[in-house]
Amino acid sequence: MSPENAVEVSNLTKYYGDLLAVDHVNFEVRKGEIFGFLGPNGAGKTTTIRMLTGQTRPTLGMAAVAGFDITHQLNKAKERVGVVPEVSNLYDEMSAWDNLIFAAQLYGVPKNERDKRAKELLELFGLHERRRDHVGDFSKGMKRRLTIAAALIHKPDILFLDEPTSGLDVQSSRMIRNLIKQLNES
Repeated sequence: MSPENAVEVSNLTKYYGDLLAVDHVNFEVRKGEIFGFLGPNGAGKTTTIRMLTGQTRPTLGMAAVAGFDITHQLNKAKERVGVVPEVSNLYDEMSAWDNLIFAAQLYGVPKNERDKRAKELLELFGLHERRRDHVGDFSKGMKRRLTIAAALIHKPDILFLDEPTSGLDVQSSRMIRNLIKQLNES
């Protein structure tokens, strides 16, 4: 893997039985780059992200994430990655604050850093005033911002976003894109 690359994919392939879901995909993402993986529904974008983040194993091919081979060093790669799935992975019955603290625990953020990191992210995403509210009461845009915040709680080197603005209104979509640019710059 080239030291300039955050992600390298070579002939990555995924079969589900006889169904070819991803067909020998090849690409590189350089460090610091915002990379858009585009295609029609059913093209294999989500399956590719699922392979790169360790949610499913490739059938063939090779990929390295943050310098680690996903088939032999998956745990090392996962430590350096944040994942924003297409469908929210938040708990509606919990508050925004509790969701972030829970995510921090799952990612192994040291206890003495969790509160500080949660506060910073809630402020960055404009949700600090709503931190005690149940996520079930949030709009789609607010849930999306909180989902991204949860994926960033452990300060990953790489952030995978699956359909980050799908189903959002124009204003929320623009806000998410601007936040992604800001995060990339910092």
